[in-house]
Amino acid sequence: MSSTYQNILQKTAFYPPENWIQIKTIDMHTGGEPLRVIVSGFPELRGNSVLEYRRYCKENYDHLRTALMFEPRGHADMYGCILVPPNDEDGDFGILFLHNEGYSTMCGHAIIAIATLAVEMQWIDVKEGDNSLKIDAPCGRITAFADVKNKQVTGVRFHCVPSFVIGLDRTVDLKGFGEVTYDLAYGGAFYAYVDLRKNTFDFELNQKSYRQLITTGMQIKRAVVNQDGDIAHPFVDDLSFLYGTIFIGASDTPGIHSRNVCIFAEGEVDRCPTGSGVSGRMAIHKARKEIDFGETLTIESITGSVFKGAVVSEEDYGSIKAVIPQVAGTAYITGTHMFCFDPNDPMKSGFILR
Repeated sequence: MSSTYQNILQKTAFYPPENWIQIKTIDMHTGGEPLRVIVSGFPELRGNSVLEYRRYCKENYDHLRTALMFEPRGHADMYGCILVPPNDEDGDFGILFLHNEGYSTMCGHAIIAIATLAVEMQWIDVKEGDNSLKIDAPCGRITAFADVKNKQVTGVRFHCVPSFVIGLDRTVDLKGFGEVTYDLAYGGAFYAYVDLRKNTFDFELNQKSYRQLITTGMQIKRAVVNQDGDIAHPFVDDLSFLYGTIFIGASDTPGIHSRNVCIFAEGEVDRCPTGSGVSGRMAIHKARKEIDFGETLTIESITGSVFKGAVVSEEDYGSIKAVIPQVAGTAYITGTHMFCFDPNDPMKSGFILR
Protein backbone atom coordinates (compact mmCIF):
# COMPACT_ATOMS: atom_id res chain seq x y z
CA MET A 1 0.00 0.00 0.00
CA SER A 2 1.41 3.39 -0.95
CA SER A 3 2.34 5.91 1.72
CA THR A 4 0.03 8.48 0.10
CA TYR A 5 -2.95 6.15 0.29
CA GLN A 6 -2.09 5.30 3.91
CA ASN A 7 -2.14 9.02 4.68
CA ILE A 8 -5.55 9.30 3.01
CA LEU A 9 -6.94 6.58 5.27
CA GLN A 10 -5.45 8.10 8.41
CA LYS A 11 -5.93 11.81 7.80
CA THR A 12 -9.65 12.39 7.11
CA ALA A 13 -10.35 15.30 9.48
CA PHE A 14 -10.12 18.86 8.17
CA TYR A 15 -9.56 21.69 10.65
CA PRO A 16 -10.24 25.13 9.14
CA PRO A 17 -8.10 28.10 10.21
CA GLU A 18 -9.49 30.03 13.17
CA ASN A 19 -10.40 33.05 11.02
CA TRP A 20 -12.82 31.00 8.87
CA ILE A 21 -16.54 31.10 9.66
CA GLN A 22 -17.87 27.64 10.47
CA ILE A 23 -21.61 26.87 10.48
CA LYS A 24 -23.06 23.50 11.50
CA THR A 25 -26.35 22.27 10.07
CA ILE A 26 -28.61 19.25 10.29
CA ASP A 27 -30.26 18.55 6.96
CA MET A 28 -33.74 17.08 6.62
CA HIS A 29 -36.59 16.70 4.17
CA THR A 30 -40.36 16.76 4.48
CA GLY A 31 -42.06 15.05 1.57
CA GLY A 32 -38.91 15.61 -0.49
CA GLU A 33 -38.65 19.32 0.29
CA PRO A 34 -35.24 20.08 1.87
CA LEU A 35 -34.65 21.84 5.14
CA ARG A 36 -31.18 22.90 6.25
CA VAL A 37 -31.41 23.55 9.99
CA ILE A 38 -28.67 25.89 11.19
CA VAL A 39 -27.73 24.73 14.69
CA SER A 40 -24.47 26.58 15.45
CA GLY A 41 -22.00 29.10 14.09
CA PHE A 42 -24.47 31.67 12.75
CA PRO A 43 -23.88 35.13 14.26
CA GLU A 44 -26.22 36.18 17.05
CA LEU A 45 -29.28 38.05 15.83
CA ARG A 46 -30.49 41.13 17.69
CA GLY A 47 -34.10 41.95 18.43
CA ASN A 48 -37.03 41.30 20.73
CA SER A 49 -39.28 39.29 18.41
CA VAL A 50 -39.05 36.87 15.52
CA LEU A 51 -39.95 39.65 13.07
CA GLU A 52 -37.16 41.83 14.49
CA TYR A 53 -34.66 38.95 14.21
CA ARG A 54 -35.81 38.49 10.61
CA ARG A 55 -35.19 42.15 9.77
CA TYR A 56 -31.79 42.13 11.49
CA CYS A 57 -30.70 39.02 9.63
CA LYS A 58 -31.81 40.49 6.30
CA GLU A 59 -29.98 43.74 6.94
CA ASN A 60 -26.75 42.28 8.34
CA TYR A 61 -26.22 38.64 7.36
CA ASP A 62 -27.95 38.14 4.06
CA HIS A 63 -24.62 37.01 2.57
CA LEU A 64 -24.75 33.98 4.88
CA ARG A 65 -28.26 33.15 3.67
CA THR A 66 -27.04 33.12 0.08
CA ALA A 67 -23.89 31.23 1.04
CA LEU A 68 -25.91 28.43 2.66
CA MET A 69 -28.83 28.33 0.21
CA PHE A 70 -27.08 29.01 -3.12
CA GLU A 71 -24.49 26.94 -4.95
CA PRO A 72 -21.93 25.54 -4.30
CA ARG A 73 -23.27 24.57 -0.86
CA GLY A 74 -26.93 24.51 -1.88
CA HIS A 75 -28.99 24.91 -5.03
CA ALA A 76 -31.80 27.02 -6.51
CA ASP A 77 -34.46 25.12 -4.57
CA MET A 78 -32.69 24.83 -1.22
CA TYR A 79 -34.58 25.83 1.92
CA GLY A 80 -33.29 26.51 5.42
CA CYS A 81 -34.07 27.83 8.87
CA ILE A 82 -32.48 29.51 11.86
CA LEU A 83 -33.71 28.90 15.40
CA VAL A 84 -34.10 32.02 17.56
CA PRO A 85 -35.65 32.87 20.94
CA PRO A 86 -39.47 32.84 21.11
CA ASN A 87 -41.53 36.00 21.30
CA ASP A 88 -42.35 35.38 24.97
CA GLU A 89 -41.66 32.92 27.79
CA ASP A 90 -44.66 30.80 26.86
CA GLY A 91 -43.06 29.81 23.54
CA ASP A 92 -40.48 27.06 23.05
CA PHE A 93 -38.44 28.75 20.31
CA GLY A 94 -38.73 30.94 17.26
CA ILE A 95 -37.84 30.12 13.68
CA LEU A 96 -36.72 32.08 10.61
CA PHE A 97 -37.18 30.61 7.14
CA LEU A 98 -34.57 31.05 4.36
CA HIS A 99 -34.79 30.44 0.61
CA ASN A 100 -33.45 31.66 -2.72
CA GLU A 101 -35.27 35.01 -2.58
CA GLY A 102 -35.10 35.88 1.09
CA TYR A 103 -37.11 35.13 4.20
CA SER A 104 -40.62 33.69 4.09
CA THR A 105 -43.25 34.29 6.74
CA MET A 106 -44.46 30.71 7.19
CA CYS A 107 -43.32 27.25 6.16
CA GLY A 108 -45.31 24.16 7.06
CA HIS A 109 -42.74 21.63 5.88
CA ALA A 110 -40.14 23.33 8.11
CA ILE A 111 -42.51 23.18 11.10
CA ILE A 112 -43.04 19.44 10.54
CA ALA A 113 -39.29 18.88 10.20
CA ILE A 114 -38.21 21.00 13.16
CA ALA A 115 -40.80 19.38 15.45
CA THR A 116 -39.43 15.99 14.37
CA LEU A 117 -35.89 17.15 15.06
CA ALA A 118 -36.84 18.53 18.48
CA VAL A 119 -37.84 15.01 19.48
CA GLU A 120 -34.86 13.29 17.83
CA MET A 121 -32.42 15.69 19.51
CA GLN A 122 -34.36 15.62 22.81
CA TRP A 123 -34.62 19.38 22.90
CA ILE A 124 -37.86 18.72 24.78
CA ASP A 125 -38.86 16.15 27.38
CA VAL A 126 -40.10 13.40 25.07
CA LYS A 127 -43.04 11.20 25.99
CA GLU A 128 -45.09 8.56 24.21
CA GLY A 129 -48.01 10.03 22.29
CA ASP A 130 -48.40 13.73 21.51
CA ASN A 131 -45.48 16.06 22.22
CA SER A 132 -46.53 19.69 21.81
CA LEU A 133 -44.30 22.57 20.74
CA LYS A 134 -45.09 26.28 20.64
CA ILE A 135 -43.11 27.72 17.74
CA ASP A 136 -43.02 31.43 16.91
CA ALA A 137 -42.79 31.99 13.15
CA PRO A 138 -42.77 35.44 11.51
CA CYS A 139 -46.51 35.04 10.84
CA GLY A 140 -47.29 34.19 14.48
CA ARG A 141 -47.40 31.26 16.87
CA ILE A 142 -47.67 27.75 15.47
CA THR A 143 -48.58 24.82 17.71
CA ALA A 144 -47.07 21.54 16.54
CA PHE A 145 -47.72 18.03 17.81
CA ALA A 146 -45.12 15.30 17.28
CA ASP A 147 -46.61 11.83 17.66
CA VAL A 148 -44.15 9.42 19.28
CA LYS A 149 -44.63 5.65 19.35
CA ASN A 150 -41.95 3.33 20.73
CA LYS A 151 -39.62 6.35 20.98
CA GLN A 152 -39.97 7.07 17.24
CA VAL A 153 -41.67 10.07 15.61
CA THR A 154 -44.46 8.67 13.45
CA GLY A 155 -45.71 12.02 12.19
CA VAL A 156 -46.29 15.68 13.00
CA ARG A 157 -49.38 17.82 12.72
CA PHE A 158 -49.57 21.54 13.35
CA HIS A 159 -52.23 24.20 13.87
CA CYS A 160 -51.45 27.16 11.66
CA VAL A 161 -52.17 30.84 12.28
CA PRO A 162 -55.63 32.19 11.33
CA SER A 163 -56.02 31.54 7.62
CA PHE A 164 -58.47 33.33 5.38
CA VAL A 165 -59.71 34.04 1.86
CA ILE A 166 -59.16 37.39 0.16
CA GLY A 167 -61.12 36.57 -2.99
CA LEU A 168 -62.60 33.64 -4.91
CA ASP A 169 -62.70 33.21 -8.68
CA ARG A 170 -60.74 36.33 -9.44
CA THR A 171 -59.33 36.74 -12.94
CA VAL A 172 -56.14 38.10 -14.42
CA ASP A 173 -54.97 38.38 -18.03
CA LEU A 174 -51.83 36.40 -18.72
CA LYS A 175 -49.84 37.02 -21.88
CA GLY A 176 -49.93 33.95 -24.11
CA PHE A 177 -52.72 32.30 -22.12
CA GLY A 178 -55.54 34.79 -21.84
CA GLU A 179 -57.76 34.99 -18.79
CA VAL A 180 -56.70 32.98 -15.74
CA THR A 181 -59.08 32.30 -12.84
CA TYR A 182 -57.58 32.13 -9.36
CA ASP A 183 -58.40 32.29 -5.66
CA LEU A 184 -56.36 34.50 -3.33
CA ALA A 185 -55.91 33.24 0.23
CA TYR A 186 -53.59 33.37 3.23
CA GLY A 187 -52.23 30.47 5.29
CA GLY A 188 -49.30 32.17 6.96
CA ALA A 189 -48.33 33.48 3.51
CA PHE A 190 -50.38 34.74 0.57
CA TYR A 191 -50.84 32.53 -2.51
CA ALA A 192 -52.70 32.73 -5.79
CA TYR A 193 -54.43 29.34 -6.20
CA VAL A 194 -54.93 28.32 -9.83
CA ASP A 195 -57.10 25.24 -10.39
CA LEU A 196 -56.28 23.49 -13.66
CA ARG A 197 -59.84 22.20 -13.74
CA LYS A 198 -60.98 25.82 -14.23
CA ASN A 199 -58.17 26.88 -16.57
CA THR A 200 -56.70 25.51 -19.78
CA PHE A 201 -52.91 25.10 -19.81
CA ASP A 202 -50.70 23.00 -22.04
CA PHE A 203 -49.02 21.21 -19.13
CA GLU A 204 -49.85 18.84 -16.29
CA LEU A 205 -48.86 18.86 -12.63
CA ASN A 206 -45.98 16.42 -12.95
CA GLN A 207 -42.19 16.41 -13.10
CA LYS A 208 -42.16 16.49 -16.92
CA SER A 209 -43.73 19.96 -16.76
CA TYR A 210 -41.21 21.27 -14.24
CA ARG A 211 -39.90 24.18 -16.36
CA GLN A 212 -43.34 25.19 -17.63
CA LEU A 213 -44.67 25.22 -14.09
CA ILE A 214 -41.90 27.58 -12.97
CA THR A 215 -42.32 29.93 -15.91
CA THR A 216 -46.11 30.06 -15.77
CA GLY A 217 -46.24 30.20 -11.99
CA MET A 218 -43.94 33.21 -11.93
CA GLN A 219 -45.89 34.90 -14.73
CA ILE A 220 -49.11 34.49 -12.75
CA LYS A 221 -47.47 35.75 -9.55
CA ARG A 222 -46.21 38.91 -11.27
CA ALA A 223 -49.53 39.49 -13.04
CA VAL A 224 -51.50 39.17 -9.80
CA VAL A 225 -49.09 41.50 -7.98
CA ASN A 226 -49.46 44.07 -10.76
CA GLN A 227 -53.23 43.78 -10.65
CA ASP A 228 -53.77 43.26 -6.91
CA GLY A 229 -50.98 45.40 -5.53
CA ASP A 230 -53.05 46.01 -2.41
CA ILE A 231 -52.48 42.51 -0.98
CA ALA A 232 -52.39 43.31 2.71
CA HIS A 233 -52.30 41.43 5.97
CA PRO A 234 -54.84 42.98 8.36
CA PHE A 235 -52.32 43.53 11.16
CA VAL A 236 -48.67 43.16 10.04
CA ASP A 237 -47.12 45.00 7.08
CA ASP A 238 -44.18 42.57 6.93
CA LEU A 239 -46.62 39.81 5.94
CA SER A 240 -48.24 41.79 3.13
CA PHE A 241 -46.86 40.26 -0.06
CA LEU A 242 -47.71 37.49 -2.52
CA TYR A 243 -45.37 34.55 -1.84
CA GLY A 244 -46.26 32.27 -4.72
CA THR A 245 -48.62 30.52 -7.10
CA ILE A 246 -50.18 27.16 -6.24
CA PHE A 247 -51.48 25.02 -9.07
CA ILE A 248 -54.25 22.60 -8.11
CA GLY A 249 -55.26 19.57 -10.11
CA ALA A 250 -56.81 16.13 -9.92
CA SER A 251 -54.84 13.17 -8.62
CA ASP A 252 -54.56 9.78 -10.27
CA THR A 253 -53.84 8.15 -6.91
CA PRO A 254 -56.79 6.40 -5.23
CA GLY A 255 -57.78 8.06 -1.95
CA ILE A 256 -56.01 11.34 -2.75
CA HIS A 257 -58.26 14.38 -3.02
CA SER A 258 -56.03 16.50 -5.28
CA ARG A 259 -52.52 17.64 -6.11
CA ASN A 260 -50.71 20.87 -5.15
CA VAL A 261 -47.69 22.25 -7.00
CA CYS A 262 -46.38 25.43 -5.47
CA ILE A 263 -44.06 27.87 -7.28
CA PHE A 264 -42.76 30.28 -4.67
CA ALA A 265 -40.05 32.84 -3.92
CA GLU A 266 -37.88 33.28 -7.04
CA GLY A 267 -39.16 30.27 -8.98
CA GLU A 268 -38.64 27.55 -6.37
CA VAL A 269 -40.73 24.41 -6.82
CA ASP A 270 -41.97 22.86 -3.60
CA ARG A 271 -41.33 19.14 -3.48
CA CYS A 272 -43.98 18.69 -0.78
CA PRO A 273 -47.66 19.77 -0.88
CA THR A 274 -46.78 23.07 0.90
CA GLY A 275 -47.96 23.36 4.50
CA SER A 276 -48.88 27.03 4.37
CA GLY A 277 -50.49 26.42 0.98
CA VAL A 278 -52.61 23.60 2.36
CA SER A 279 -53.56 25.92 5.23
CA GLY A 280 -54.82 28.52 2.76
CA ARG A 281 -56.66 25.82 0.86
CA MET A 282 -58.50 24.81 4.02
CA ALA A 283 -59.79 28.39 4.25
CA ILE A 284 -60.88 28.24 0.61
CA HIS A 285 -62.63 24.89 0.99
CA LYS A 286 -64.38 26.08 4.15
CA ALA A 287 -65.53 29.24 2.38
CA ARG A 288 -66.91 27.12 -0.45
CA LYS A 289 -68.54 24.74 2.07
CA GLU A 290 -66.48 21.85 0.67
CA ILE A 291 -65.07 20.80 4.04
CA ASP A 292 -66.48 20.76 7.56
CA PHE A 293 -65.03 20.26 11.02
CA GLY A 294 -63.85 16.69 11.54
CA GLU A 295 -63.24 16.10 7.83
CA THR A 296 -59.81 15.61 6.23
CA LEU A 297 -58.48 16.27 2.74
CA THR A 298 -55.42 14.35 1.54
CA ILE A 299 -53.28 16.39 -0.85
CA GLU A 300 -50.22 15.18 -2.76
CA SER A 301 -47.25 17.01 -4.26
CA ILE A 302 -45.26 16.84 -7.49
CA THR A 303 -43.17 14.06 -5.91
CA GLY A 304 -46.23 12.14 -4.70
CA SER A 305 -45.64 12.99 -1.04
CA VAL A 306 -48.78 13.62 1.01
CA PHE A 307 -50.08 16.10 3.59
CA LYS A 308 -53.44 15.84 5.33
CA GLY A 309 -55.41 19.04 5.86
CA ALA A 310 -58.35 19.77 8.13
CA VAL A 311 -60.18 22.69 9.75
CA VAL A 312 -59.85 22.78 13.55
CA SER A 313 -61.96 25.85 14.26
CA GLU A 314 -63.33 29.08 12.89
CA GLU A 315 -62.83 32.52 14.39
CA ASP A 316 -63.05 36.23 13.78
CA TYR A 317 -59.67 37.71 12.85
CA GLY A 318 -60.29 41.42 13.07
CA SER A 319 -63.02 41.99 10.49
CA ILE A 320 -62.13 38.76 8.64
CA LYS A 321 -63.69 35.33 9.09
CA ALA A 322 -60.73 32.95 9.44
CA VAL A 323 -60.12 29.27 10.12
CA ILE A 324 -57.45 27.51 12.14
CA PRO A 325 -56.17 24.78 9.79
CA GLN A 326 -54.41 21.58 10.76
CA VAL A 327 -51.75 20.09 8.49
CA ALA A 328 -50.06 16.72 9.02
CA GLY A 329 -47.00 15.10 7.43
CA THR A 330 -43.68 13.35 8.11
CA ALA A 331 -40.03 14.42 7.98
CA TYR A 332 -36.66 12.69 7.99
CA ILE A 333 -33.03 13.53 8.79
CA THR A 334 -30.67 13.18 5.82
CA GLY A 335 -27.30 14.20 7.27
CA THR A 336 -25.15 16.81 8.95
CA HIS A 337 -22.76 19.44 7.61
CA MET A 338 -19.99 21.59 8.96
CA PHE A 339 -19.74 24.34 6.37
CA CYS A 340 -16.66 26.52 6.33
CA PHE A 341 -16.06 29.81 4.55
CA ASP A 342 -12.61 30.63 3.22
CA PRO A 343 -12.39 34.45 3.28
CA ASN A 344 -10.30 34.30 0.06
CA ASP A 345 -12.91 32.31 -1.84
CA PRO A 346 -14.44 34.64 -4.49
CA MET A 347 -17.63 32.52 -4.43
CA LYS A 348 -17.98 32.33 -0.65
CA SER A 349 -21.38 34.09 -0.75
CA GLY A 350 -22.78 31.68 -3.33
CA PHE A 351 -24.35 31.88 -6.79
CA ILE A 352 -27.26 30.34 -8.65
CA LEU A 353 -27.44 28.76 -12.10
CA ARG A 354 -30.88 27.50 -13.10
